[in-house]
Amino acid sequence: MKIEKSSNHSHFFEFEDKLFLYKVDNMNLMRKTANHFFDLAECDPPYFSGPEKRQFYGNKHSKINVKRKDYPITEKWILPTKEWFAEVKRVSKNQIIWGANYYDFIGTPFKTPRGIEINDFIKQNPTGWIIWDKCNGNSSFNDYELAWTSFDKPTLIFKYMWNGMLQGKSMHSGHIMQGNKKLNQKKIHPTEKPIILYDWQFKNYTAPGMKIFSSHLGSGSDALSSLKFDLIFYGAEIEEKHFTNAVDRIKKNVSQAKIQFDFI
Repeated sequence: MKIEKSSNHSHFFEFEDKLFLYKVDNMNLMRKTANHFFDLAECDPPYFSGPEKRQFYGNKHSKINVKRKDYPITEKWILPTKEWFAEVKRVSKNQIIWGANYYDFIGTPFKTPRGIEINDFIKQNPTGWIIWDKCNGNSSFNDYELAWTSFDKPTLIFKYMWNGMLQGKSMHSGHIMQGNKKLNQKKIHPTEKPIILYDWQFKNYTAPGMKIFSSHLGSGSDALSSLKFDLIFYGAEIEEKHFTNAVDRIKKNVSQAKIQFDFI
């Protein structure tokens, strides 16, 4: 992989030849990458453009005046394009793309099914998808998130509660709420995904030594998870504040030996 490391340490982070994180436009990074260099590209791009789209993410206050003081303002969220998807497929042998049902490069875009609609979705799409069941109950939040995959595997469902302060207990008890809120994952990003979701993803779709590419690093949840599975992880993040926060989070977890396995 012919990528020069920036002399500015705030734009590049490396950890024990396992993590290589770049503060860079992911398209620029991919254009410098050889065909099929990565074994897996696992991507979580924005599902909408711009911080004003839903008047919540990336704003200091929501429509109902909820202050988001913990999350930095997001300026550069742009929907992925067909060119982006073509590059992702070129540089990787396989792909997992979250929110792909919103993009026209996979097929006809469609909204994520709600409630029992998911049963019809599985019948129509018996292979190639991941369904994250957030165990939201009767809340107004989405019941599921979908990821398209290039794998010829049955469509799989992963249940893990993720609704504000309500988080699942473990990988295998994700439908049960974690009782001790001190053990909850502290969120640093407005669309952060749980580390345990990536634990499940890597457990089911990777093998030790594989090279993984994350086009939208965000909070770095996937980077932290990759350390548990002996993977070689490359991540790109264009926003400086998100990049800095992710690196700080990774440094803190590594130094305090908080990388834990959760397979029980």
